[in-house]
Amino acid sequence: MTTLTQEEIRLEAALKHEAHWRRWGPYLSDRQWGTVREDYSSDGAAWDYFTHDQARSRAYRWGEDGIAGISDNHQRLCFAIALWNGEDAILKERLFGLTGSEGNHGEDVKEYYFYLDNTPTHSYMKALYKYPHQAFPYTQLVAENRRRNRREPEFELLDTGIFDDNRYFDVFVEYAKQTAEDILIQIQVVNRGTAATLHVLPTLWFRNTWSWGGEEIKPILQKFDRHGLSALAAFHPTLGKRYLYCQGETELLFTENETNTERLFNFPNATYVKDGINDYIVQGRETVNRDSGTKAAACYLLNIGAGETRTIRLRLSDVPNLTSPFRTFDTTFSIRQQEADEFYQRITPCPLSEDMRHIQRQAFAGMLWSKQYYHYIVEDWLKGDLAAPPPPPDRKRARNHQWFHLYSDDILSMPDKWEYPWFAAWDLAFHAIPLATIDPDFAKYQLDVLTREWYMHPNGQIPAYEWAFGDVNPPVHAWATWRVYKIEQQIYGRSDRIFLERVFQKLMLNFTWWVNRKDVEGRNVFQGGFLGLDNIGVFDRSAVLPTGGHINQSDGTSWMGMYCLNMLAIALELAQTNCVYEDIATKFFEHFLYIADAMNHIGEMEASLWDEADGFYYDVLHLPNGQQIALKVRSLVGLIPLFAVETIEPETLEKLPGFKKRVEWFIQNRPDLTQNIACMKSEGVGDRRLLAIVYHDKLRLILQKMLDQTEFFGDYGIRAISRYHAEHPYIFNVNDTQFRVDYEPAESSSGLFGGNSNWRGPVWFPVNFLLIESLQKFHDYLGDDFQVECPTGSGEMMTLREIAAELSQRLIGIFLKNSSSDRPVYGSTQKFQTDLHWQDLILFYEYFHGDNGAGIGASHQTGWTGLVAQLIQQFGEDKENKVP
Repeated sequence: MTTLTQEEIRLEAALKHEAHWRRWGPYLSDRQWGTVREDYSSDGAAWDYFTHDQARSRAYRWGEDGIAGISDNHQRLCFAIALWNGEDAILKERLFGLTGSEGNHGEDVKEYYFYLDNTPTHSYMKALYKYPHQAFPYTQLVAENRRRNRREPEFELLDTGIFDDNRYFDVFVEYAKQTAEDILIQIQVVNRGTAATLHVLPTLWFRNTWSWGGEEIKPILQKFDRHGLSALAAFHPTLGKRYLYCQGETELLFTENETNTERLFNFPNATYVKDGINDYIVQGRETVNRDSGTKAAACYLLNIGAGETRTIRLRLSDVPNLTSPFRTFDTTFSIRQQEADEFYQRITPCPLSEDMRHIQRQAFAGMLWSKQYYHYIVEDWLKGDLAAPPPPPDRKRARNHQWFHLYSDDILSMPDKWEYPWFAAWDLAFHAIPLATIDPDFAKYQLDVLTREWYMHPNGQIPAYEWAFGDVNPPVHAWATWRVYKIEQQIYGRSDRIFLERVFQKLMLNFTWWVNRKDVEGRNVFQGGFLGLDNIGVFDRSAVLPTGGHINQSDGTSWMGMYCLNMLAIALELAQTNCVYEDIATKFFEHFLYIADAMNHIGEMEASLWDEADGFYYDVLHLPNGQQIALKVRSLVGLIPLFAVETIEPETLEKLPGFKKRVEWFIQNRPDLTQNIACMKSEGVGDRRLLAIVYHDKLRLILQKMLDQTEFFGDYGIRAISRYHAEHPYIFNVNDTQFRVDYEPAESSSGLFGGNSNWRGPVWFPVNFLLIESLQKFHDYLGDDFQVECPTGSGEMMTLREIAAELSQRLIGIFLKNSSSDRPVYGSTQKFQTDLHWQDLILFYEYFHGDNGAGIGASHQTGWTGLVAQLIQQFGEDKENKVP
């Protein structure tokens, strides 16, 4: 039996409630301002209602933000760093970026920060923030990006020249837990340029829970004198007592986490205010208290020579009488770092290059740093607060008003804690896959909680994301649930059937919602909805069509076919110990046959989604006059049918005679449903059976286009749209208005929905990951005898498993150093390519340039791009097992 690492022992202790190792973690948001939660406007203009400029002065209602910070799991007490270079007009307390209306390509963080290491219990964490010597160019960044149009690139912080001549500080922030409640904090500042002065202000504060009209007892921070040490004592009615010990000479500053009403609303302040420390440091005003408050900072003034490193040590502890709090500091840090190394070696013991292992480690770190305390009680948010004026009447119909039941008070995995500091349902499903490798309990919780009654709508819909819970995302939760179950089984030897059954039962409600809501004609063809793909299609498919009528969606229908097969796989597993689930498995088997038949052969009176002449799937527009038009855009719409594939092992059928009998009845008695698809009739490799929408001839035709380098097959993955449209744009004219789709390999050149939106051209990890899995499943059934050209036209024949491996390596190659020692993810940004202090810092972007692999979109979306960690894991396992 494998000996557990210390990190695994901590995880087990947390699971058994023997020690609360998960209480403290990186749960601060990177941005709380500009979110829906903090928007109390009448028009829902969240970005304008609570701005970055207001954030230093205005108390947040629902959460807190900070740089490289931590909090407890209910975000009562928070810690983060603040910095001042002597030049900025404000303290650097939070990360800056552009709102959606300010950026030429949407909201966009304009800072350089990196998540370097983390463990599941956060026993060891490390992050890096790069802070310029000169005044931060806030105004320039806003003005220049606002001036640029969609065809121009974003104006980045490096483009301002502020990092020229290395005039910046590298600020490393590390945490090591002595115990579950005793945290050592180390801040190392490295001056990369000429001699400079820096104020470092480690800041401790309470989230404001007392100003909104409840019965909350106000907590307090006080100066704590202990053997000549600078120390703070924190007293909270439910968290209890904590103590922050500060090493070295420092000035303790106190204020209140209260809104500066004088600055923002021209109304006199009743007390010290949130930006009091800012005004004291930057403006020299007497705006701080010296003894107590609800926000406090220890001010360190550092004069740092060129190339020098200065270190600050602190300790946030539940122990009140530490006489030598830093005596074992270095030893503890060394032990926790070693334990982190041992844990990740246990996770990935297979042979990997140093660079590949480095990328995987940072991907896992990004996944863990992207946890966030997410607090949102929609009913309270809609009604407003007792201590505030009543909200405008329009607010009763504000966004999310139909989700009054939603009550979130959880630690959730965020897509990106700055650009998307709220959960996104289908993103989170992909997050769960790499998370399951290192922390299956947390991964399972993420999938479980969204199906609980305080999230899921009573009608069965899963909330999509904060801006519009009522939007629809692809139904991938069943897939993620099944994959997490199997990953835990494979790596840890545990089969958590209780988790599987609990989520499955709730997903039954969600499946029913989809069928009742999105299959308007009851024909098993699905219409309407955002579907999480930035609305792939000629039109905005979430809005009323300019033509009238509706669109039968190839992708939407295929997602439902995939959903059926995922639910079938889970039901067959549960049926192993509960025969009731055989009947449910049969239900999903039959429903899949209806969907697959609809995809391939709707009927004489309706146009099929499959285009026989092109050998590809398209959406079909149904006009009010009965005319039907195939929208011949070669995009992911035609590839997503590949996702609906599942194999069934022969021993599974033998164990479930009731299900097998029903399947055989369908094969014999309903040839109309089974003749056009892979339908369990033929045994494949190892006597496996196959269910798939796409089979044999159709599979070859689709792969011919998908693997064509002039169409979908790029050097860094499958593009979202074919390069065919670079010279052959798809054009559709309606009422003297032209709708068109071109090939766009990079940023969106149109609005958020329809046309060349963000999904038009770039490479996206989640859909590539699903394509890889689909190819592997097809190979499990078809075996080595089924081969196709890869790339198309090359004359090189490959099995589907070999193609899956090739696609996986192309995706991993986005981050790896190539023969020129460049990382494609950095594109033409030379600072990242050549500078010793930048070139190994990996950013996991939202998506990637369709031709050169450069990172685009949200720069810290380690969420679904964190899937690269799973691809590297599989690469190493295949290499170890000598799988071709």
